[in-house]
Amino acid sequence: MKLFRNKLNTNNIPEHVAIIMDGNGRWAARHGKARIIGHENGVESVRAVVEAAGEIGVKHLTLYAFSTENWDRPRPEVEALMGLLVHAIEAETTSLMKNNVRLSVIGDMDSMPEEVCEKLKGCMHHLQANTGLNLVLALSYSGQWEIVSAVKKMVNDVVNEKLLPENINTKLFKSYLSTTNMPDPELLIRTSGEFRVSNFLLWQIAYSELYFTEKLWPDFRKEDFFEAIFDYQNRERRFGKTSEQLTS
Repeated sequence: MKLFRNKLNTNNIPEHVAIIMDGNGRWAARHGKARIIGHENGVESVRAVVEAAGEIGVKHLTLYAFSTENWDRPRPEVEALMGLLVHAIEAETTSLMKNNVRLSVIGDMDSMPEEVCEKLKGCMHHLQANTGLNLVLALSYSGQWEIVSAVKKMVNDVVNEKLLPENINTKLFKSYLSTTNMPDPELLIRTSGEFRVSNFLLWQIAYSELYFTEKLWPDFRKEDFFEAIFDYQNRERRFGKTSEQLTS
């Protein structure tokens, strides 16, 4: 069935959707499996959502794949996640090329294993000419890390007389963020029933619509994504204004 897919207003598709992919560990526990099995099954959800976003014309899809805080997880799980990431990149590159998908990465790549970085660079180079969906992986990323990094860059430019402090404003600050070449997400989706943003795109989601679902990430599929888009399309986005101002 394509219930929500058929209800979508094709003239009101968000350009940028961000997703906090949560619930892999709990999914594994419910199925009596090791945590890494939950992460492995989550890859299928990534594939489904990438296809769904491409089908309806989403231009940017940012997935919170690994946070700076995730480094504090047990070492065996972190190592397994890094191995899974390398395998997924190798396995999915052909499919991404077929679907005209580009790949981008945001986060502290200096902290990532060299093998992961090399695989990502190779995949991004292979897909760079594609003109469809821009798939953005947030790896070793946090919103606070990104804001601090932006401030450091600005301070450096001020010290080197490339930037005047009086010229600093919100538009200029955005140009120092890792998402400077894409619009802020209109919609943020979080799976697993948790109601928090977990240090994700803190600057960029100032006016994003937030959508929470009880579905654990490995169970999240195309129709679930389309349901989130449908919910988004039935909201009134006011950006601090009143409803009367918008209608007039």
